[in-house]
Amino acid sequence: MAAEIIRRGGLVVFPTETVYGLGADACNPIAVARIFEVKRRPAIDPLIIHVADAESARTYGEIPDKWAPALMRKFWPGPLTLVVRKRSTVPSIVTAGLDTVAIRVPAHPVAQSLIRASGTAIAAPSANPFGYVSPTMAEHIHGELFDQIDLLLDGGACGVGLESTIVSLIGPSPLILRAGGITGEEIAQVLETGSLPISAKSHALPQAPGQLARHYATRTPLEIVPDDDRGAFLCAGDKVGLLTLKSPSRPERFASVEVLSETGNLREAAANLFAALRRLDALGLDRIIASPIPEKGLGIAIMDRLHRCAARHA
Repeated sequence: MAAEIIRRGGLVVFPTETVYGLGADACNPIAVARIFEVKRRPAIDPLIIHVADAESARTYGEIPDKWAPALMRKFWPGPLTLVVRKRSTVPSIVTAGLDTVAIRVPAHPVAQSLIRASGTAIAAPSANPFGYVSPTMAEHIHGELFDQIDLLLDGGACGVGLESTIVSLIGPSPLILRAGGITGEEIAQVLETGSLPISAKSHALPQAPGQLARHYATRTPLEIVPDDDRGAFLCAGDKVGLLTLKSPSRPERFASVEVLSETGNLREAAANLFAALRRLDALGLDRIIASPIPEKGLGIAIMDRLHRCAARHA
């Protein structure tokens, strides 16, 4: 049923290991236009196309002989997106008019089954209103886009919980366009290079998804505040929520506390991030305070999301 909906130009929300995606036939520009309409996504923001395997990727992009084979062998299927020159099979609406396309092979078995049964690449951003916190559970879709889609596939909670890492293979050397579920250190190790550069944090005209300055944002104002400075941000009578890596010393000062990982495990913290933000956002708080996460490994991607969330309210 889901594959038939895709083939006839409908929209299916499906799980991946990163977040839930709002999917349409990537080769059907009218179906893809519905994604932009339903999400209220600006047309300048390109989409990722999801394919079943590395061989299928060659139908939609010009895969370079350098770098790409090693990355595909190691990280596909998985949370890595590669930006390469696009082929004519990809409509320009998918790529926001760019001559490049972002491609990945998801690892989630439901996503894999849907792509293979549909017989086409599936264009899919996160299944949420544009700019809001990405969904990592099926219940996050209800009340947001549910009445505008044709089918929701429930695959449980997403294991990674952060969007894919996006790496451009267009220039003279690989460039990380968006930090995500695979760390720069892991990529550099496979390529046997030094640390990979990360593109500027925001772009007026994005080269890939997730590059706009304001994104992944709660409706409740969020501020990133070092632990030692929390007292100055707590005002009498304010309902303030706390998002923190580990349990705070004085939780009673907050209306609600979300701990991302009691052990400080960054992989666990990444998987819990968006669901925790959504829970805090649903409480009618005056503000959310987020404690900084160590910017190493997956902490870079977590802080990227928090900075973009905070920028919406700055």
